[in-house]
Amino acid sequence: METFNSQRDLHEAQRSLLLDAAAVMRRRYGRGIGLDHSMSPTTAERLATVFEGIARAEPALDKADRNEAIALAHRLVDDDHPEHSRMWPA
Repeated sequence: METFNSQRDLHEAQRSLLLDAAAVMRRRYGRGIGLDHSMSPTTAERLATVFEGIARAEPALDKADRNEAIALAHRLVDDDHPEHSRMWPA
């Protein structure tokens, strides 16, 4: 039973991280009013929506690389070169 709870807790933590990353995308890039203009607000909104979709396990994003999304979410939240991720919009 302990393993089940650990897996559920991990999944919930990852879900929260992805949702936090979506919020960071919107604040940092999405509104066009922040200091970082390296990404258009439209592109930022798309990536934020992907984070949310993966967090909510939406069927349309079943083929998305969840592990890469989680790694990018960590980089984004930590502001640690998220542009190095394969998921970062070019």
